[in-house]
Amino acid sequence: MPSVARRCSGAGAGGSCAGEVPADAPVPLCDRHLALAHDFVDDDSGVVDLAEEPCPACGSRLAVRYPSGRACGVCEWRFGDVVDSELPAPRVDVVYYLRFEGRIKIGTTANPRQRLARLWHDELLAFERGDRQVEHARHVQFAACRLGRSEWFDRSPELEAHVALIAEGQPDPWDAHARWVSAALSLRV
Repeated sequence: MPSVARRCSGAGAGGSCAGEVPADAPVPLCDRHLALAHDFVDDDSGVVDLAEEPCPACGSRLAVRYPSGRACGVCEWRFGDVVDSELPAPRVDVVYYLRFEGRIKIGTTANPRQRLARLWHDELLAFERGDRQVEHARHVQFAACRLGRSEWFDRSPELEAHVALIAEGQPDPWDAHARWVSAALSLRV
């Protein structure tokens, strides 16, 4: 049975469109109407590309272009906003989860790069936004697998499930940290 050419269901100022629909089109629109729909969606969700210069907040070169301007693809800092270098860096407390051999460390810091550089670890598993109170709550929550009075814990299904939940959708914990710092910076602009 021969295939019947589909006609575009889009409409313009002059009425219905008579354009032919490409065979692989997901919706019954001609190339011109598909392009218009694409541009409409791009205006709302942005187009990902490379930035001409690194993001001043997190250093990423990934950018998202919107009609209103560009934003960092990692931390969402708006390009063109100026970081006031005379102000101290914003304090963003995090609870970190490190793996070293068969153990997991739950600690907290406001300067994770400096803190993690001083600790032996095999892998940074996740960051959770929070301070000493959140850290203490995690120590209590996972007390059954705590090693003495240290911040180290034996791996357990409950602890690993918690870390997986925190890390879900964020394969690189540093991206989450960059977003939190950027959000704190943007409140000062």
